[in-house]
Amino acid sequence: MAATDQDHMRRAIALAQGQVGLTGDNPAVGCVIVAGDAVVGEGVTQAGGRPHAEEMALAQAGDRARGAVAYLTLEPCGARSSGAASCAERLAEAGLRRVVVACEDSSVFAAGQGAERLQGKGVVVELGLLAPEAAALIAAYRPVKG
Repeated sequence: MAATDQDHMRRAIALAQGQVGLTGDNPAVGCVIVAGDAVVGEGVTQAGGRPHAEEMALAQAGDRARGAVAYLTLEPCGARSSGAASCAERLAEAGLRRVVVACEDSSVFAAGQGAERLQGKGVVVELGLLAPEAAALIAAYRPVKG
């Protein structure tokens, strides 16, 4: 039996749960990249907040990310305080066809920008899958406001 969107999002949530409280000012985020029926990349925000979950999963997936689907517990950043490529830009450049997000991020570095950047590059974005389950991951997260 093939895994469902919910199964993959539950895996992303499980990945992030182990990092809650360890990621500095950043939220604990889980990312799972699936090509066909195979998980080709997994990542979680690392201790101190860097690298981000998306970066970890994309590095693991490599070229297998092209045409794949990413499952994220939180909207990817649309901008970086450092000026480096945002996670949304990295996901789009990797050629993902679809990104499924549990929770939106109200940080000035995301706040819809992540989803908009992906959509602007032709990536299908779906918001809200298992949001109540993923919300516990960011309960203590205080996003940067503009």
